[in-house]
Amino acid sequence: MGEHRFYLSPERWASPSGIVIDGQEARHMTQALRLRAGEDVVLLDGQGRIGRCRIRQTDKKQVLLDLLHEEIVPRPSSLPVMALAFSKAVRRGFFAEKAAELGAHAVWLWQGDFSQGKLPPQAAETWRAQMIAGIKQSGNPWLPEVQVFTGGVDELIRQAAQADNRILPWELEETTSIIPPSRLGLPGTTVYAIGPEGGFSPRELAALDAAGFARISLGARILRCETAATLCLGLHWWASQLPDHAA
Repeated sequence: MGEHRFYLSPERWASPSGIVIDGQEARHMTQALRLRAGEDVVLLDGQGRIGRCRIRQTDKKQVLLDLLHEEIVPRPSSLPVMALAFSKAVRRGFFAEKAAELGAHAVWLWQGDFSQGKLPPQAAETWRAQMIAGIKQSGNPWLPEVQVFTGGVDELIRQAAQADNRILPWELEETTSIIPPSRLGLPGTTVYAIGPEGGFSPRELAALDAAGFARISLGARILRCETAATLCLGLHWWASQLPDHAA
């Protein structure tokens, strides 16, 4: 049987009398999984910390854990940021979990000219909750950061100005071949700009070109926006794991 992983925010780890788990995580631990005193679990704080703990005591509302061992996993050297234009059609839960599983450094939700609907201000918290499920499932110790940009492509470009690499996957790109492995998994921060279901507007494309986003192709098929974003993250993850990816 695999290990049971749970999330606890960083500020709640410091306790001389033991670590207290409550709320949904405690209910999942005691009611769904039926874990009891003496059993071991793993805690993640989303900031690289992994704690191996033993259950000391359980009741209806909370679980008390003893910390047996703690380790800090360094932040990866290759940091993919997925700038995904908001669309009501996006399968949010699917992509949020995949972003966490595939090691996204951050997800930037932005309002595109052709986005379906308005980007809600509370979107970041909703996506973050689903990403927590992704890190627990995969064991990724780093929780992606979620930011909401209601200022459209101009705000996205400002935020991406300091990135080491800027990539624009576009379904209508015909002047370049499919993205080569040499452009993937590079050290530093790489921002991938993904348009909404309605595509990029001419204004957005011109602004992204001027900002140094390199247009690339993902192949001949037209992909849903969350499919394109997941593909980019998967390719980036694969390339970053190659022994010579830093070169």
